[in-house]
Amino acid sequence: MNRFLRDELDIDDLLFMDLPPITRRSALASIGGGLGSLGMISALGQNGGILTKPHFAPRAKRVIHLFMNGGPFGPDFFDPKPSLTKYAGQRPEGADLRTERPTGGLMEVSYKYANHGQSGLSISELLPMTAKHADDLCILRSCYTDNPNHGPALLLMNNGTMTPRVPSMGAWTSYGLGNENADLPGYVVLCPGKPVRFSILWNSAFLPAKHAGLYVNHSNLDPNSMIPWLKDPAGKPGEQRKRLDLMQLLNREHAKVRGGTDPRLEGRIEAMETAYRMQFSAHDAFDVNQENAATREAYGEGHFANGCLLARRMAERGVRFTQVYYGNGQPWDTHSGHDKKTRALAKDIDRPIAALLEDLKQRGMLEDTLVVWGGEFGRTPVSENADGRDHNPHGFCMWMAGGGVKGGYAYGASDEFGFKAVDKPMHVHDLHATILHLLGVDHERLTYEHAGRDYRLTDVHGVVAKDILA
Repeated sequence: MNRFLRDELDIDDLLFMDLPPITRRSALASIGGGLGSLGMISALGQNGGILTKPHFAPRAKRVIHLFMNGGPFGPDFFDPKPSLTKYAGQRPEGADLRTERPTGGLMEVSYKYANHGQSGLSISELLPMTAKHADDLCILRSCYTDNPNHGPALLLMNNGTMTPRVPSMGAWTSYGLGNENADLPGYVVLCPGKPVRFSILWNSAFLPAKHAGLYVNHSNLDPNSMIPWLKDPAGKPGEQRKRLDLMQLLNREHAKVRGGTDPRLEGRIEAMETAYRMQFSAHDAFDVNQENAATREAYGEGHFANGCLLARRMAERGVRFTQVYYGNGQPWDTHSGHDKKTRALAKDIDRPIAALLEDLKQRGMLEDTLVVWGGEFGRTPVSENADGRDHNPHGFCMWMAGGGVKGGYAYGASDEFGFKAVDKPMHVHDLHATILHLLGVDHERLTYEHAGRDYRLTDVHGVVAKDILA
């Protein structure tokens, strides 16, 4: 075997290796596993984890998820609440829901609202450039979740459950629909740091490993810094290909000896091939210096601007699901100094979001690209530490654009203080069901058998919000 490790390796020699004899145990395993696999594929209507075709005609082909980790306050941006100013400092009935920490009276929202676009959608002065795209936005004013803590709420928003070690939303999307570009991953995560729970938020868990999110720290826009592992350590042309061919051949021979196909091994083999091909395509995809000066200027500066531009480049190249996290940690977690921090945060996101929507529209991509904005929960209308806001799972705002949703439309409503969803409440499971529906997938039929039961992104819940469909 040592000769196969020498530089003068001849891959062809391996094709004629004698394999160990097939034992009764391996034969039975092969037969049982093979029949079982065929039955499962037939039952799910899938081929290798990818639907042979969507369950119905998709409105969207891909998703860009702009994630405001920490939780923004909807009435600052898209859900005007004049009663917060009228009753500032008071604690009337309806503003007394439980929060994590002791809180004071209602805290006013000092930002002015105006109607925008032909739809007259109401948006605050904090987002003047995003407001120009009011007729593209579908505001979800009645979202709610189950937990007021960052960790569980992040898991629920990203993975559909508060239980760790389950697949993320992007992984489910990649598993169900595959990718439009074989040389790039189906799921890319752009995050300049580590939010709470970190990699659990974009893992593939028990789904094949190839569906996990490719984490990219885009703090430095140099492609070699963002994805340094794409470099060939061998240095000699062809050497890496030879090593990969050897490893893949040994893996497949190992699978034959073990009596059948191991999905986990097949996933690793495919992941290795994708990683190799990425060396020739990912560098191009992540090189924003290829953009002209006008485009770069339109998005502005900063990590979020970089993330939005990279997200468009990912979508353009066929990546199925791209997440852009805002900042390191929980930047939107404004327990003190809320107004001052919110103004700075709003200024940071306004221009890139407007540029992303305009860029997608000019390229004819917005109609089949679903853009989603929001955090893991909202914030309280009552004050914390006199000038901050606590976590609020009872009601919060998100929005969608493109990808088959109604533009210039506000769905649902919270109470007069923005504390609780009261009209058309939309749970996180409903949000996930709706996103999958827009992608042409029935959330109840996209399942994976693990540990003796069928799993799905929406667990046993989820109702599609059909009112927001264009």
